[in-house]
Amino acid sequence: MRVFILALTPALALAQPAAMDLLNHNRPMADAHNCYPYDGKWNDRIDRALGTGFPIGIEQDLAWGVDKATGKGHAVVSHAGKTTGEEPTLKAYFFERVRPIVEQALKENNRASWPLITVHFDFKDNRPELLQAVWELLGEYESWITTAPLTKAPGELGAFDVKPILVLTEDNDAQEEVFFTNLKPGSRLRLFGSAHTARVTAKTMPERMRLAVTTPPEELLTERPTNYRRWWNNSWAIVEEGGQTKAGDWTPADEARLNALVNHAHKLGFWIRFYTLDGFAPEENQGWSQPYNFGSREAALLRWKAAISAGVNLIASDHYEDLARTLKH
Repeated sequence: MRVFILALTPALALAQPAAMDLLNHNRPMADAHNCYPYDGKWNDRIDRALGTGFPIGIEQDLAWGVDKATGKGHAVVSHAGKTTGEEPTLKAYFFERVRPIVEQALKENNRASWPLITVHFDFKDNRPELLQAVWELLGEYESWITTAPLTKAPGELGAFDVKPILVLTEDNDAQEEVFFTNLKPGSRLRLFGSAHTARVTAKTMPERMRLAVTTPPEELLTERPTNYRRWWNNSWAIVEEGGQTKAGDWTPADEARLNALVNHAHKLGFWIRFYTLDGFAPEENQGWSQPYNFGSREAALLRWKAAISAGVNLIASDHYEDLARTLKH
């Protein structure tokens, strides 16, 4: 049994700025939300995201799919946990699509620009066979991906061996078992999980929404990074009460709240992500989620600029090109 030691020694504390610098030199970057086809539509999302330039974040939602012809199971890219057999495999849709980019990057060996792509897995299903399949698939592409050594204690942060791709996953404990806890000595971490956020509990939904934006950052995120858990993934509802659909004018108090959350994460040594900052009219909808909609592109733009100014590492949006242009300017 591995003993969990979360306290940082002075040497590890000094090493954290270098680890933070890995992700675009700790500067904001666009994260292409739901960057995959579903309902038989929007097959060009990965091409659109890659076309905005590098570095870029790409979200891939994963489920267990069974090939109708062979009966063999695979990790597939899917918007839902229940699959039909028509979904593309993670290997074909993501890894083989980026092969030319990665092989060229390895040839040029411009390590200061790596990782070019930060791929974020959102598992719709945590069944053991899916987690194991993803772990094995990452092993096939290990020469492409950023890894870290398995250290003697979880609180000891191993140095990254940086490659063109960085792989992130979320906070599920079953994932940690497969991707970290059960690894044999001498193994290397192939992907990195997110921190647990403290649960906000209340009897009513309005009270929970209020507490989400009034709870101090220090109470929402209480743990320090481990060798495995390196980032913090957040709903916008901890910035503006009720989230996107309830947001009113962007205020100085909202900006102060956002800055406090980002500063706290960075002080501890976590990268921070917020999802999903969209703004669209009903007739503009291209398979996007209404709960993430501020109602107009102008309202979303205000939040993009605030997130950039605050130093949010991964700004998730379905408006890949517009957000990328905003970041460049």
